[in-house]
Amino acid sequence: MTTYVLAAVAGLLTGAGLIIAIGPQNVFILRQGVARAHVVPVVVVCAISDVVLIVAGVAGLGALVAAHPSVVKVAKIFGGGYVIVLGLMAARRCLRSSEAIVANAGEAATVSRWAAVGMTLALTWLNSHVYLDTVLTMGAIANSHGHAKWAFAVGACLASLLWFATLGGGATRLSRFFGSPRSWRILDATVAVVMFVVGAGLLLSV
Repeated sequence: MTTYVLAAVAGLLTGAGLIIAIGPQNVFILRQGVARAHVVPVVVVCAISDVVLIVAGVAGLGALVAAHPSVVKVAKIFGGGYVIVLGLMAARRCLRSSEAIVANAGEAATVSRWAAVGMTLALTWLNSHVYLDTVLTMGAIANSHGHAKWAFAVGACLASLLWFATLGGGATRLSRFFGSPRSWRILDATVAVVMFVVGAGLLLSV
């Protein structure tokens, strides 16, 4: 039981670290949330897309691992190294970035429901980074947990659900937080620490 709980927590933290960043998708959700325009369908599309991508990554790489057990070691090295790189990128943003999200409620309010859904799908599925982060990296790290890989996947999916629901539902208050570069530096510092811990744990387990 402890193994599954730890795997789920690792999935939750890793998933949060991968999706919490300034990016087109998060900016779009925040704008829709501030405008209170089509928030539910946008959040649902993002959450379902993430769950599908995570499950695909875990199942797909799981089949590869089953056929070639030695792939587990490669998955650990790849996953650990990539996560540490992401941690370094977050640390760099923390030290140098002056970025902030500007939520334009007026612009978001003019978008129709189907246009909002279409834009959400495009921002999610046409983003090449999502396949590297969600499918390959999450799949590799999940499969490094062996029989507890689906517990890891559950934790990762939960991270996505919580993040998107919070971002859309609490957009008005969160827009003030995300509008401050200092707040993003604090968030990036937290993400960097999580990524370093997860990455080091994977590499040390090889």
